[in-house]
Amino acid sequence: MRALKTILIILGAIIGLLIILGLIGPKTSVVQRSTTIAAPADVVYPMVASLRTMHDWSPWKDMEKDQKVEFSGEDGTVGSMQMWEGDTVGKGSMEVIELEANKHVGTDLKFIEPWEAESKVDLDLEEEGDAGTKVTWKMTQQNGFMGRIMSVFMDMDKMVGPDFEKGLAKLKTMAEAKEQELAAIRDKTYNGFVIETVDRPELVYVGKRKVVKWKDMHDYFAASFGAAFKAVGAAKMEMEGAPSGLYYKWDEANKEADLMAAIPVKADADAKVVGMQTAVVPAGKALFIPYKGGYYGSGKAHEAMDQMMKAKGLELRDVVIEEYVTDPEQEPDSSKWLTNIYYMIK
Repeated sequence: MRALKTILIILGAIIGLLIILGLIGPKTSVVQRSTTIAAPADVVYPMVASLRTMHDWSPWKDMEKDQKVEFSGEDGTVGSMQMWEGDTVGKGSMEVIELEANKHVGTDLKFIEPWEAESKVDLDLEEEGDAGTKVTWKMTQQNGFMGRIMSVFMDMDKMVGPDFEKGLAKLKTMAEAKEQELAAIRDKTYNGFVIETVDRPELVYVGKRKVVKWKDMHDYFAASFGAAFKAVGAAKMEMEGAPSGLYYKWDEANKEADLMAAIPVKADADAKVVGMQTAVVPAGKALFIPYKGGYYGSGKAHEAMDQMMKAKGLELRDVVIEEYVTDPEQEPDSSKWLTNIYYMIK
């Protein structure tokens, strides 16, 4: 009887202690980590607002490769969800409940297995000038009775904090790589056009060069291309590309251009075609824009080229080339016409 009484006293003391711990234990557990990413908030934000992208930098993604992950709802919007299940990662879900563009993402995190728990997870973005964007990842868990007891013996910050640090490090790497990619594009974007620098081979053109008034250019090209096609065919030459306009001078004052309506051909530089002129454009570097749209709208692309030339201190070499890739007789929709524009540079 004395032994049983002792056991009951011990059990009673343990139960009493647990009740006390359940009453005085912390009502909330908070884990928070931050990092500064060398990228603006509008680059970082899509990577934290999208649950699919968040999964890519999640520290728990590689914890169990065979875990089952599902997504629902429109990604990057309030109401989108991620569900997961696995032997190591357990079972749970995360739902986006708050979004403020470039500033805040709030999610509701629920663990179902191996134990039930619910937390509010926030990702806050704060611009830090030239340094980039400070990202703060914070998890706030409301502790029930059992949670308060467990929190006395388990340090959530030490358990989860290192995972937050790993995740933020992966996010930093991804976002900074994306910013470098976008910066490279911004550096070559002018007037809304992305301008590439390419190497062009030497090309031989057959056609007719003439100073033409702007108002007469349509008729000039129509007649000249027809004659050039006929002459190239008669000479049994093979075409090397699309019909092209070679622009040697664009005269704003007199509204005219020194140009050549020409066909690129596979031939030597000294090739002769009856009734035609031969022009050679040497191999070299060129600025390139693949322009989509009607011919009369291509002026904006040429303005972009001029802006980049001035900004980079580049000089035009020889000629400006327009390749008329789309045949208007085959494609009546001018919005689908492709014109490759090249500025040969020194």
